[in-house]
This record gives sequence, structure tokens and C-alpha cells, in this order.
Amino acid sequence: MAIDWQNTELQFALETVRQAAGLVRAIQQELVEPALTKDDRSPVTVADFAAQCVTGCMLERVFPHDVLVGEESADPLKESSNEAMLDLVVRYAGRVVTDATPTKVCDWIDRGAAQPAKRFWTIDPIDGTKGFLRGEQYVVALALIRDGRPQIGVLGCPNLAADGKPDYGGGGSLMAAVRGHGAWVLALEDAAVTPKQLHVSEIADPTEARVLRSVESGHTNVGLLDHILAQMGNDAEPVQMDSQAKYGALAAGSGDLLFRLLSPSKPDYREKIWDQAAGSLLVEEAGGRISDIEGRPLDFGAGRTLANNRGVLASNGKLHDAALEAVAAVGA
Repeated sequence: MAIDWQNTELQFALETVRQAAGLVRAIQQELVEPALTKDDRSPVTVADFAAQCVTGCMLERVFPHDVLVGEESADPLKESSNEAMLDLVVRYAGRVVTDATPTKVCDWIDRGAAQPAKRFWTIDPIDGTKGFLRGEQYVVALALIRDGRPQIGVLGCPNLAADGKPDYGGGGSLMAAVRGHGAWVLALEDAAVTPKQLHVSEIADPTEARVLRSVESGHTNVGLLDHILAQMGNDAEPVQMDSQAKYGALAAGSGDLLFRLLSPSKPDYREKIWDQAAGSLLVEEAGGRISDIEGRPLDFGAGRTLANNRGVLASNGKLHDAALEAVAAVGA
């Protein structure tokens, strides 16, 4: 079915992510390099707050009655010791929101403190903190969820090309999916560029699969992943990439499998909904498949986490059953 680019919800999501990602990129360019020499993580904090602020503000103006579930709370910014950081967030947010004040900025950020409802938006203002600080992959991720299922998902990927491959210093991409209407890629900076539809790869042999893996080893169980890949007969070097940019790469056919396994240090951990919602819909609408590591659909209606799911498995669809069998065989 053809996609309606004039749909109000889709237009809101695209414009919000485009504005937030552009602002985050500016903060990275202006603050990260000097900060890295001082081992200072404050730029990512400023960018997180500014991006969630912009999202909360735009939601208030377009869908004032909608709920926003976000990663950040403005409480730290309200402390007197963080006055300078709050001023910085206000200054950057003011590039997009002209009437930004300290009080309004905190209020817009705190829209994200809500609990999920029958219909709500969820935002990860910067997914891929380490990637952001290293100047590598990170995304701004926004999704609309109704009845526990993502309906619209948008990833703003400043360092990812339209083909799902890294492109540092390029224009970046905006990857969007609408349930039942496919997955698409647009230019992040130029809204006039014609969208192109995304499709997962056709690889069906597990030994040939390109596995997408987080750069940070703490984000998965690396030893268990090695056992799973050995069970599948796959000894290829994983494609390392931060954030939900991996979902973008998978949707564009530049990768074939993605595992989010439980870390040995956090056996009871459950994924945050904002870390998975937009990317999961992108994969599905590009023709792929996504589930937890036991094969169950991801349930976004159980609160702020995927409380009813263990881990995540995303694939091009053709490899999914083989991957699930391998996971079960090694006792994950």
C-alpha cells in the first residue's frame, strides 16, 4: 500500500527527528572535540536534554494531548549546581524553539516522564552515547505506539548513508517506517530529496550472514554470541556499530542478523522501549523479522520496558528460524 507522506503523524515524526538530529549534530561538532581532551561527558548530556526538549515542545504544539515516554528527566537541570548546563541546554534548544526559557525547557523535557498509555510517543534523544562521543554511530529515535505496537518509527542517523553503511561527514539519513506502508530512507538535511524504499537482504545461508554487533561489549553477551554463531557455522567478523543505526543497516540490506543477548552481569535486564520501538518497526516494514530470543513478538504495552521479553533477535526474515534454533541449542 502506498505511503501517505502528508499524514500528520508521519510529518510530525519526520520533522521532529530532523530538527532534533540536526541540533544534536551541531552540539557534537561544537562541544565534543574540546570535551574529549578533558574526559568530559557533559556534551552528550546537553545533547540528550536538548533533543528531548525539542521533541516535547513540538509534541505539545502538534499533539498536545498525546503522552511522551522518554529517557530523560529534567530533575538534574533543576539543581543549582547545574545552572550552567541548563543555560547551555536553553541556548541550544533556542536554535529550534525560539521561546525557550529555563522553566519551559524543563517542562518540555519532563513531558517524557509519563507512563505509557493506549496511544503514546517514545523518544530516545541520543541512542548510542559512546558512538556520539567517538564521532561514530548514534541516532535520534522516535516512535508512535498504539495498543502495544509501534505504528510509526523514525531514526535520525547523522553518520549513516542511505544504503545503511557508515558515512562520516556526509549528509546523514532519515529512516522511517509506517505499519503496513513499508520502510523508507530520506535525506536528513534536505527534505526535498525523493524517499527510497528500504528492503532487507536476501541472504538465507546462516554461514554467509553478516552479524551486526554493538561496539561496546557490555551491551551484549559476547561469549554467548560467539557460541551461537559457531552453532550456525558462521565465523565471519561481526559488523560493529553503535545504536539503532544497526536496525537501519539491517533494513537497508547492509547486515542480516542482530542479537541483543542478556549480559552475564545483568541477567534480569529488560530492554527499554525507546531503545527498540522505532528500529523494530523499520526492520519489519523492510521485510525483516524481529522477536525476543525465544521467538515471542516484542510487547511495547507492558510499561517503560519490554518486561515480557528476553533480549532481542532481528533478522532479514530468512535467517530468523535458524538463529532461534541456534539460540535454543546453546541454552541462551
